[in-house]
Amino acid sequence: MNKITIENQKNKMVSAWKKDTKNLWLFSGLWLFFISFIAFFINLGSIGLMDKTEPMFVEAARQMVINGDWVTPYWNGETRFDKPPLTYWLVGLSFKLFGLNEWGARIPSALAAIAVVVLGFYTLKIFGFSRVNETNKTPTKLWFSAWIGAGIIALNPFWIAWGRTGVSDMFLSSGIALACLSFFLGYGYSETSSKSYYGLPVGQWWYIAYWVFMALGVLAKGPVALVLPGLTVIAFLLYVGRFIEVVKETPWLLGISSFLLISVPWFILVTLEHGQEYISTFFGLHNVQRFTSVVSRHPGAWYYYLPVIMVGLLPWSIYLPLAIAKLKVWQRRKWIDSPRRNHLGIFCLAWFLVVLIFFSVSVTKLAGYVLPLMPAAAIIVALFWSEQVEIKSEKEDSSGIWNLLFLLTGIANVGILIGLGVASFFAYQLIGEDAMMPQFKELLQGSNSAIKGGIIWSSAAFSCLLFLFFRNYRRWIWVANLLGFLAFFSWVGLPVAQIVDNQRQLPLRELSSIVKTEREPEERLAFLGFMRPTLVFYTQQVVDSVTEADIDNGPALDYFQQQDSSDTVLIISEQKYLNKLGLDKSDYSLIQQEGVYKLIRVSKQIVVERYKNK
Repeated sequence: MNKITIENQKNKMVSAWKKDTKNLWLFSGLWLFFISFIAFFINLGSIGLMDKTEPMFVEAARQMVINGDWVTPYWNGETRFDKPPLTYWLVGLSFKLFGLNEWGARIPSALAAIAVVVLGFYTLKIFGFSRVNETNKTPTKLWFSAWIGAGIIALNPFWIAWGRTGVSDMFLSSGIALACLSFFLGYGYSETSSKSYYGLPVGQWWYIAYWVFMALGVLAKGPVALVLPGLTVIAFLLYVGRFIEVVKETPWLLGISSFLLISVPWFILVTLEHGQEYISTFFGLHNVQRFTSVVSRHPGAWYYYLPVIMVGLLPWSIYLPLAIAKLKVWQRRKWIDSPRRNHLGIFCLAWFLVVLIFFSVSVTKLAGYVLPLMPAAAIIVALFWSEQVEIKSEKEDSSGIWNLLFLLTGIANVGILIGLGVASFFAYQLIGEDAMMPQFKELLQGSNSAIKGGIIWSSAAFSCLLFLFFRNYRRWIWVANLLGFLAFFSWVGLPVAQIVDNQRQLPLRELSSIVKTEREPEERLAFLGFMRPTLVFYTQQVVDSVTEADIDNGPALDYFQQQDSSDTVLIISEQKYLNKLGLDKSDYSLIQQEGVYKLIRVSKQIVVERYKNK
């Protein structure tokens, strides 16, 4: 059989596979399952809750399950009005289904993250056009947009980190992302599809879903879930000149009714029960004040989120500036004249910029605040790579300036991978001493994780360099990034996370188990130093907090002078804080020491005497 015959048979097989949509859907299902399993399910419950935010949400959910009060969240014996109840409800329901464990606490976040991956895939499969005036595209090219887009949404540091953590950030971000994607599906289908379900066109159903997901986002973290998608849609429609057109076709009554029915009842119930206390705490402190002033010592410059995004979306973020430039936002007339199905890229850019600008203006800044823009950035990059593959496969040439920019970006990609490889090889020397993890460096060295990481990133860098050298293969650089990230996360990231947990969090869990058997009736349990909320969840008891500032400034004395039915107190602390109280080893009974933490029993009178005389 000659070479030509083999090539013809190969082309026939590929063509038949592409024409059979069952094969494409089967591959897509396997791909979505694979990336979701790797990113969000492997070892999901193998490490304990992480201080400080996660155990506060999880404990409040546990309290709801135990007390049967699904309106008022409680943590450590006090109301917790920081966030609305969706996180507590979902984690509480998961506890009822899977038991009180770390896996049950995190599976709702993982499923929310996966929902965005799946809907992102579907949106790209239908409307993954990469160019402003693209009028036709073979189905396989849309499939490719969807495959790589789903991979980028799932396989980046931020989406994985929060998809594996039982906090409200993923529910807010997924609510915003699902709302934005639903709007665009409604927007696109209203022009391209005449199908109806239960008397409503398919586009109208997606517009309703937009309101439903915003309502869920509001229940996750508050009004910002309404503000950000709303501003995104307004900015986008004004840019493409479709504002009045879409206002007329939107099912406002059904959409707003759905939003109010889902989001409002709980706010009414909790306000009726707690009144001004709730309004001042939630709306005043955790919404208005966070936006207008620095809360919890989290300031930041106006450009704070630019490096955050670059790190949070690695290794894809290096192509984000070029991908945004390729949208050619300055050619507004072309966007206005193009059909709706071509607008996904510019819509995601509006989504990206609205979230970025909104939180850059906010005075309080936290890295997780920009999590909602990560799916938008991922889709923009996916459209860019879809265009690269399409251009090269059709043997088209783009302009020289774009080729040069692509080459320079690819070189930067190689440089970043080399930097990651060098950092991995020398991780043992670069990591400083941490009193909370005294054996971490030795355990890291013994696991060979640093060497594995260096080999993985160096291999990815070498592969990228080869793709760059052979011009016709530059379109496959994304494969090296994808495989490098997958390998590093699976073979290095997860094992190192286990080491960190064993060093930092395991001692607290072990002491928590001992507290349950050692604590006497009515005896107080206190933590000295920086409060560790995991103690509340794992002891399942109220834990008093005596901070270093309390010790230095006097409130600690008031705490130990309180009169109650027990003359002793159980204390969990590091030795340095016991020294600050003026306690010698002979003043207390050491029950157990795990890592840097000691569990002791001490007379409150002795503490008062030593504190006054120190």
